[in-house]
Amino acid sequence: MELKDLLKDIEVTELRAPEDMEITDVCYDSRKVTSGAAFVAVRGYETDGHQYIPAAVENGAALVLCEEAPAAEVPFVLVKDSRKAMAVSAANFFRRPAEALTVAGVTGTNGKTTTTNLTRSLLMTVTGEGVGLLGTNENIVGDRVYPAVNTTPESRDIMAYFREMADAGCRYAVMEVSSHSLYLDRVCCVPFAVGCFTNLSQDHLDFHKTMDAYLEAKMKLFDLSRTAAVNADDPAARRILPALGIPVIRYGLGEETDLRAKDLRLLPDRVEFTACFRGQEAPACLHIPGRFSVYNALAALACCLDLGLPLKDLTAALPLCRPVKGRMEVVPTGRDFTLLIDYAVTPDALDNMIRTVRDTAKGRVGVLFGCGGDRDRTKRPKMARVVGSLADYVIVTSDNPRTEDPEAIIAEILPGFEGLDTPVKVIPDRREAIRWGIENARPGDTLVLAGKGHETYQIVGKTKHHMDEREIAAEVLAGMR
Repeated sequence: MELKDLLKDIEVTELRAPEDMEITDVCYDSRKVTSGAAFVAVRGYETDGHQYIPAAVENGAALVLCEEAPAAEVPFVLVKDSRKAMAVSAANFFRRPAEALTVAGVTGTNGKTTTTNLTRSLLMTVTGEGVGLLGTNENIVGDRVYPAVNTTPESRDIMAYFREMADAGCRYAVMEVSSHSLYLDRVCCVPFAVGCFTNLSQDHLDFHKTMDAYLEAKMKLFDLSRTAAVNADDPAARRILPALGIPVIRYGLGEETDLRAKDLRLLPDRVEFTACFRGQEAPACLHIPGRFSVYNALAALACCLDLGLPLKDLTAALPLCRPVKGRMEVVPTGRDFTLLIDYAVTPDALDNMIRTVRDTAKGRVGVLFGCGGDRDRTKRPKMARVVGSLADYVIVTSDNPRTEDPEAIIAEILPGFEGLDTPVKVIPDRREAIRWGIENARPGDTLVLAGKGHETYQIVGKTKHHMDEREIAAEVLAGMR
């Protein structure tokens, strides 16, 4: 692609390169630069991409997009905002692939992964079309599955995935849209056909600082969307709905909704309800237990209804949807107790998860959890308070301590248990904590390993170490036989 085409719609402050020079790729990681590529120097929170311009040039970069003139001898383009320039240049380089797809985006503190997977499944079943997925667990393009690094990839990678989806014949794409990605303009070039809001509870305050700023970041999704689907039962809806300037489907359990679930039946292995949408009614069933599953189902239905699909076709397809890995995932034990793995990493998610488990538990409910390092510290005692108030016993351990001392993190968790009688066992080593939990489970107990979900690693320092809780459980159980 010629440079003049790459720069379309980018605010350029100085051009020091021939407009007809050929660009072979757009890169933001100097280690991945190939010959003839444009390197975009992005200012991050830990490092500044401008520092890596010499390395990018050494690896073959033909051009640099940057906010300040580079010291290295290389053609360059000065831009006002290199992060936004990366998004626009990537969209241009990959020939605006998002415009060839019908894209549904889901934001919210909890439920994004399940909602996007449900939406993808409904779209594939009802339309028979190919549907790509970008999310926390994985990125799916046709028959190819790629590991996910972030909930929402960088803008360059989003466009690369979208181009691959379009070329593979996908008609739709469904993606999780994190507050970080909205604030950092990763999705600023994505024309969402529908933007969905699931809920808001405390998370990521290490980044956004306040709940107001956190919500404002999520609301940016609707500036990029043609239609909206909003959980009207969530308190944040009172602020979101009046600000919308696009058609919206309000979903929930209350009367003031467009899509409502009534006649709820919360069963051990599923939820059943009647879906009511603007005068239409249809029976609905989802084989994922818990009240929160009703909301996830409604969110997915609302997204598909916004895209023009019939309610009865969607509810007929809903029973075919299956649970997502790491979300209320049952781990076989061969013994008289239940072992679950769940991704819950916020106070609200833990509350929903434990209440769901209690609905069907035969005996005690135990919860093993920790709090991530280098993340929102204020939620640590709040998570403990929720778990200590709802569980019968608790195991406090590590969960991706990153650059923090695991025992220092635990010290900030423990005050949340003050005044509670719930037994608390502290075992910083997560492997040993899982071992203790399994070896001390009684007949009828349900033990939940919370926080890791689909993850198969533990981040210590800045290094990912392999750690799959399913493998650990299998080893412990094998040693007990």
